[in-house]
Amino acid sequence: MPSTPPDAPGPAGYPGTDHSLSRLQPVLPSPLQPAGDERFARHGVTLLLKRDDLIHADLPGNKWRKLAPNLRAAAGRPVLTFGGAYSNHLRATAAAGRLLGFRTIGVVRGDELAHRPLNPSLARCAADGMLLHFVDRRTYRAKGDPQVLAGLLSTYGECEVIPEGGSNALAAQGCTELGRELRGTAGVAAVACGTGGTLAGLAAGLAPGQRALGIPVLRGGFLEDAVRDLQREAFGGPAGTWSLDERFHFGGYARTTPALHAFADDFEDRHGLPVERLYVAKLLYALTVLAGEGAFPAGSAVAAVITGRPDAPPEDQSSDSSR
Repeated sequence: MPSTPPDAPGPAGYPGTDHSLSRLQPVLPSPLQPAGDERFARHGVTLLLKRDDLIHADLPGNKWRKLAPNLRAAAGRPVLTFGGAYSNHLRATAAAGRLLGFRTIGVVRGDELAHRPLNPSLARCAADGMLLHFVDRRTYRAKGDPQVLAGLLSTYGECEVIPEGGSNALAAQGCTELGRELRGTAGVAAVACGTGGTLAGLAAGLAPGQRALGIPVLRGGFLEDAVRDLQREAFGGPAGTWSLDERFHFGGYARTTPALHAFADDFEDRHGLPVERLYVAKLLYALTVLAGEGAFPAGSAVAAVITGRPDAPPEDQSSDSSR
């Protein structure tokens, strides 16, 4: 059931070229900053922060890298995509529609939300012109079913369909540039993972001898297959060296603990970096533990990809699993 947002801008005048995206003036390559930290230094390891959170104010981090190739493919057509009530992906897509002048439709998990005031995240989407279409959770789980998609497209007409979290073959291809930017800088490039698209592309872009490390923030052990599938679709098969460490999800998506918050607070104090709790804090915590376990050779460097910055409090985001 759709909501009634402000009138959304149409695609007129959108050239669908790299130049149209360059109008947004992204900061690329994103900065790579050393972070002097004795928890790494005592093991002879250098920690580097890849500040993808600084790429763009409205499309930070992997949102830019995953959306940009999909928006080029859409070439100004309306974009229909999926997310939960606090989806960063929905917000980034809505912002892109406002900035570049194309219609956006967000299919939101949870039909009960249609009868409640919009939370700040969905209100931002609506303010940016996104039409919100709420569906029940069973329908949402079947969002990839051709009949479900056909029903949506019969309602909204021809659209570019982008999956939940923005992870598809185009997104993985877009994230290869992240790996290329890190060539020659660190033996390990690490990223927090939700749907696997960033890791798939990161690994493909790194140089031989480097490896990508993914830290899943959801439980379930499904990401290994997801990353393999994305690489097959994007690159025709395995690409680069990568691995996952499933130990640091802290109970699952949007789950945190006092210990994780204390770690994030301490990291902010040490380095002046605002630490997003649902992805970035888990990544940085994992790397600190791994350094203590001797997982990184003395004399090596580890690059942590900072994919976002703090926003809504974690306790308000417990219903969402898409990023």
